[in-house]
Amino acid sequence: MSWRYEDGGPQRRQLVHGGLHLGPGDHLEVTTRVAPAATMVGTDEAGAFYLLRHTAGDGAIALVERIDPVTLEPLAQSPELAAGPVWPGGLGVAPDGAVHVVFGSHAHRLDADLQPTHTARLPRDRPYNSFVTLADGHLVTKDFGGSLPTHHVSAADRQPCELVVLAPDDLTIVARHVVPEASIARLSADGDTVYVVGDTHLFRLHWDGAGLTRDEAFTARYRTLEGQTYGWDCVLAAGAAWFLDDGEGSEHYTGTLRGHGVSTAPLHLVRVDLATAEVATVEVCGLPGGLVANPPVVDEARGVVVGYDSGNGVLAGFDLDTLDVRWRHDQDHGGHLLLYTATGEVVTGDHADVVVRDVATGDELARVDAGMGIQSVLFPCPGDQRDFYVCTFLGVSRVAVTS
Repeated sequence: MSWRYEDGGPQRRQLVHGGLHLGPGDHLEVTTRVAPAATMVGTDEAGAFYLLRHTAGDGAIALVERIDPVTLEPLAQSPELAAGPVWPGGLGVAPDGAVHVVFGSHAHRLDADLQPTHTARLPRDRPYNSFVTLADGHLVTKDFGGSLPTHHVSAADRQPCELVVLAPDDLTIVARHVVPEASIARLSADGDTVYVVGDTHLFRLHWDGAGLTRDEAFTARYRTLEGQTYGWDCVLAAGAAWFLDDGEGSEHYTGTLRGHGVSTAPLHLVRVDLATAEVATVEVCGLPGGLVANPPVVDEARGVVVGYDSGNGVLAGFDLDTLDVRWRHDQDHGGHLLLYTATGEVVTGDHADVVVRDVATGDELARVDAGMGIQSVLFPCPGDQRDFYVCTFLGVSRVAVTS
């Protein structure tokens, strides 16, 4: 199972081909390693597993480890990588085996031995929250426009974000483009088209091999309500961009996002038609104080979209076409998701637990304590033995199906 980029690729579909195939008598078994502050696990085509970690503070450093896929112990480690102001960044494995890292205000290219071959200082002195890879291999990153745990940025003080395109071989900056709004969400992309969830609108830009051009005919305003706040990462699926709003307050995470929402308008699942820019929304639970920091997941085959409200502790499945509620549960989910396409098993969280549900019915199939005691708001990764990996700011856990 190759998972070279976060969320399985720049469309952020979080889809895993195959399934866990949970059946009667099966249960989940956990192996945990304390490893502050783990962000994500990724893999290469040869089956190596990489863990991205970092330290804290404005002078933070990042580390990449190659880990044993069963014990989670490090087999190799990069040197300390210059980072900067902290917000979770990203790791990706290029087709040639190079490991790219964007963290803080730096980008790095590592060789197969995790030794840096190139490092780039990014233009702005603020975190860059990961990157997406275009069809020709170029990397696109942008600065993070929201508040940090140590530094509040009011809505009035947010600055328009700048997209930066990096050459994959030496990280040379080959293009820059400022969009009209700040963006807190991570970028998404499909081929040579990049989507930016801005503070108020969804924007689309096209890469022509030399520069980025914003599609002036496509601008979708999704914030229209009093008390509604910005959206997070979008999933590109079923001819639409799907994301969740009411992202304000995620910097107040205290081992959970529950109770930290500041938005007075209920949190919505947002669908933006990529052909017409038409916006449709549905409330996840209808309560004020909603909060998210991550994307939904879309199952086109079963016609279900899973959204959640981490501030109020609600997880729900919606009809892909009508947006009617299919199922809803009280559940403290916070992180990115995994959806197994063959079986419809969706990996979710419930504070410190991992919960596998049937995406079509919402039925609980398995549950286990992931061993860290806090909510994951980060990235899972599938394994290759009916297993997967979950990161928290305290470490990494392997969750495996056993009979």
